[in-house]
Amino acid sequence: MTAPDHEVLVIGAGFSGIGAAIGLLRAGIDDFAIVDENDDVGGSWHVNRYPGIAVDIAAFSYCFAFEPNCSWSSVFPGGAEMKAYADACVEKYRLRPHLRLKTKVIGADYDDSLHLWQFRLADDSVLSARFAICATGWLTKKKLPDIDGLDQFGGVVVHTADWDQSIQLTDRHVAVIGTGASAVQVVPAIAGSVRGLTVYQRTPIWLFPKPDVPVPLVVQRLFRIVPWLQRIIRVFTDAATELSFVIAMVHNRQFPFLIKLGEAVSRLYLRVQVKGDRTLIDKLTPRYGLGCKRPSFAKGYWRTFVRTNVDLVTEPVAAVTETGIRTTDGGERNFDVIVLATGFHVLDNLPPFPMRGLNGRDIREFWRTERFQAYEGSSVKGFPNLWFIVGPYSFTGGSWFGTIDHQVTHAVRVIAEARRRNATEAVVRPEKHDESFRQVLRRQRNTVFFNNNCNSSNSYYFDDNGDAPAVRPATTYEAVWRSKHFDLDDYLYRNNSPIRREA
Repeated sequence: MTAPDHEVLVIGAGFSGIGAAIGLLRAGIDDFAIVDENDDVGGSWHVNRYPGIAVDIAAFSYCFAFEPNCSWSSVFPGGAEMKAYADACVEKYRLRPHLRLKTKVIGADYDDSLHLWQFRLADDSVLSARFAICATGWLTKKKLPDIDGLDQFGGVVVHTADWDQSIQLTDRHVAVIGTGASAVQVVPAIAGSVRGLTVYQRTPIWLFPKPDVPVPLVVQRLFRIVPWLQRIIRVFTDAATELSFVIAMVHNRQFPFLIKLGEAVSRLYLRVQVKGDRTLIDKLTPRYGLGCKRPSFAKGYWRTFVRTNVDLVTEPVAAVTETGIRTTDGGERNFDVIVLATGFHVLDNLPPFPMRGLNGRDIREFWRTERFQAYEGSSVKGFPNLWFIVGPYSFTGGSWFGTIDHQVTHAVRVIAEARRRNATEAVVRPEKHDESFRQVLRRQRNTVFFNNNCNSSNSYYFDDNGDAPAVRPATTYEAVWRSKHFDLDDYLYRNNSPIRREA
């Protein structure tokens, strides 16, 4: 038998990969490696360092349920604290020996005869594994806008996902292109220091007040003394997230009033923030329904546009010139710095490298011809021994950590069962895979995506087929239950040759 380099390979050292590694250890599986192209752990929270970066879900929920952090400085902590939390998890669970950083995967092939995944690396070496967990996340490949002349700009151009800490913004004229989650944070963070700030908006965003208050030191100490107290708070923040976002989105047809109530709250917040400026209110009000794009919590974003040094431009960008930006109405403004807050490639970057399964079939080609689909959002027929932490119809719309929890549980259960059966291959049965896909297609008809005027939202939730595979049409609670109770015989287990283990 050809022995693999590792029993399990985890691709990605962000929170998804960290969660997968801890899940493996807790199941008694310690022959694994975690590879990541970056020079440290943390994923998006290591790479993204733009001004104002912070979580937009309460930190009591935005962490592993089994590893609460007693030291959050505020309810919505900044990126540096999230990076420190990732480091703490890696150290506590002794993951450093399993890490292979600065290791970029450029392709993967499944060996049908050996029942192994062969991962091609950027240094021309190959790393083999019996099982693979793709934990590359969504926010890994920055999305650059298709704007003529962008490479001809004479000043500084920077994407929020590739922020240059040496950039000087003080007393400079700055343009921000984009109004998504990163723009909502960076715009108010820099508005007070720049000479002039112009925000180019294509699609407005739904926002809610961000109750970001400090967590006093005495409360942090209390969390350490009485651990269950923080867990109780998490129950409430989880429930609030599920009710306000997940249930409202997933069961929009049954409970349309929840979305309408949210829209009313957001509109009221907008009116308060901009102090009754009707023209500005009209420009900042979304024309699509709440939930079509991921909404966000914000602290002062809308209020920023009341400042005398900040302008909002809603005319489409026609081109970038050597000195600035020209819009389709002929208007042109000069800038020193252009900030691209244009997000990431999401569905079209899954996985972020070519991957071929049984009979050499490429997974992207499979999804292109058969539509995005995966059994329980985790595994794909024809691709044995492979699980995605964030696959089609996996994210439940609340905290990212809720998705990590149920996806890791699913993958580890199957790997453990394959070991118990002394099997070298576990592949989801095609009929179970197809049944799972039919179910999500039926259920997504009840979601906000198909009942609330999403056509103009320009949302990454949708793919080219008009499906919304970025979100699982289920609550997080249901997804967690399913991950613990799906029938393990929904997979077919095959044995190539015995898996040898130490006595």
